[in-house]
Amino acid sequence: MAHREERNTSSISHSLFRLHQKILAFKPSPLIVNIIILAIAVFLFGGGLYSIIVKPYPAVYYGGRFLFIYPQLSEQFISDSIIATTLYAFGAIGAILMYQSTKYAYKPRQAYMMFIVGVSLVILTYVSLEAILHYWKGV
Repeated sequence: MAHREERNTSSISHSLFRLHQKILAFKPSPLIVNIIILAIAVFLFGGGLYSIIVKPYPAVYYGGRFLFIYPQLSEQFISDSIIATTLYAFGAIGAILMYQSTKYAYKPRQAYMMFIVGVSLVILTYVSLEAILHYWKGV
C-alpha cells in the first residue's frame, strides 16, 4: 500500500515538474506580445481604467438632447472613453501603417499608399482629439 502511494506521489511531482518546465520554456510570439501591449496602452490612454473604477453614466439626456461627451475635463462618460479609445486605436494603426510602409522599398507605390493612409489616420486622430478638447471640453 505504501509503495502505491509513493508511486502516485512521485507521479504527481513528476507531472508538476514537467508542467513547470513547460511554463518556463514557453515563449510567445513577439507579434502577440506587441499586440497585447498596444491594446493595454490604448485601453489605459482611452480612460478604460477610469470607467471600470468610477462606473460613470453612458450618456445623459440634458436640455432636450443627449450628451455623449462630458462638458468638463474633470469627469467623463463611458462614451467619452469609447470615443477616445477608438481614436487612439486609429492613431496606433496609422503609426503601424507608417512603419510597415518602410518594408516595401521594392514596391514604391504600395509603400507610398500605406504611408499616406498612416499619416492620414494619425492626423485625423490628432485633429479629432484636439477638437474634442477645445470645442466640447472647453480647454
